[in-house]
Amino acid sequence: MKRNFFTGFTAPIVMGLALFILSAFGAGAQNSDLIGYFQNWHTASTPYIQLDQVDARYTIVNAAFAVPKSGTDYNMQYIPEMVSQGVFISKVAALQAQGRKVLISLGGGNAPVKLDTEQERDIFISSVTGILNTFGFDGIDIDFEGSSLTVTGGSIGNPVDQPVNNLIQAIRQIMANYRTAHNKRMLLTMAPETAFVQGGQSAYGGVWGAYLPVIHALRDSLEVIHVQLYNSGSMYGIDGKIYTQGTADFIVAMGEAMIQGFHTAGGFFEGLPPEKVAIALPACPNAAGGGFANTNIVKAALNYLLGKGQRPGNYVLANASGYPDLRGMMTWSINWDAVASCGGVYEFAQNYQEIFGEASGIDPSQAVKGEFAVYPNPASDFLVIEHHRDDYQPIVFMLFNAIGQLVISEQLSHPSQTVSVGFLPKGVYAFHIGNFNGKVVLQ
Repeated sequence: MKRNFFTGFTAPIVMGLALFILSAFGAGAQNSDLIGYFQNWHTASTPYIQLDQVDARYTIVNAAFAVPKSGTDYNMQYIPEMVSQGVFISKVAALQAQGRKVLISLGGGNAPVKLDTEQERDIFISSVTGILNTFGFDGIDIDFEGSSLTVTGGSIGNPVDQPVNNLIQAIRQIMANYRTAHNKRMLLTMAPETAFVQGGQSAYGGVWGAYLPVIHALRDSLEVIHVQLYNSGSMYGIDGKIYTQGTADFIVAMGEAMIQGFHTAGGFFEGLPPEKVAIALPACPNAAGGGFANTNIVKAALNYLLGKGQRPGNYVLANASGYPDLRGMMTWSINWDAVASCGGVYEFAQNYQEIFGEASGIDPSQAVKGEFAVYPNPASDFLVIEHHRDDYQPIVFMLFNAIGQLVISEQLSHPSQTVSVGFLPKGVYAFHIGNFNGKVVLQ
């Protein structure tokens, strides 16, 4: 027998609960995201993590990497290295059941991908479509580096290089294939290096600015772009000044360039909405060859970029109000973030939470809703629910998972009560108590 947990509530309360759950977890809800790369291998420095054990604060997980088969730079494959294919598929589904997205990242720094001919383009389309259908990924992340993309002429709006045009056509067809197979939109993200994007201000040729025609052509389909603000060297900001990686100025200047747009010899690159732009940084000092910034620098830069902090350096935002709708943060990698030997365990995730917690509806330490407090947040084994009114009356605490199912409904008989949550999967949950709603992370 199915229990109707709405029994006893008035129609307005039922409607309010339904709207809250939809707004908290519904498709297209534009909260911030923490995006991380999941390493499909084990090293002594970065031990393998089971996919379903990734910290719950990572809401978009990019599996790294699908790479070309030997002898090609276009026929893609993804082989889980540490578990069987079937086990990995089940773990992808487990994260998705928590309301998280799992994408397959294509390429990476050691595996250039280049579509020189129409035949190579079509094989790329077929192989990537097969990976998506086999593993059930939510989409693709384009991490083409090195010799993958170059421009020799043309403009941002009218590229002339066949590998660039083949990639644009391929992504459009892969998205169409995905919608046909799954009856939903495929998520598309990109992780270019700075030379391929902001580097277009210095020159438009070779790798410099080579991603810009791809970004421009697919801007309506793009979910989020996170330019790698590491392993970069110095870059021009839109104010014409040069900024150095690893500084607050670099983070702010490169972030605003993606939103405001900038001039290149290939034409003006029109910026992207802030909700399509995330800031990409190394998880800890050893995660990249350069560009690491400590938590205080990152926090100061992001708070200024979000419009809620003081200017941390010399760069002055063109938009003095900042960008409160900035999408979030990305890191290489989740595995580096998880190790204690390089920064603190999940230090990057914690810093993200402290920066974006309020904006995403997740308070860094506790969810306080007037008469109530729900903490700790994130939680592991239990939640404490406190009632702050003098005239305490018993009340029901309800917790919903990412697909709107009621997973806990508990009568609170005391002003302070503990509720066990350790049996629930990791993820973001919505709660309702009295007249108040909120979110809490279980990890």
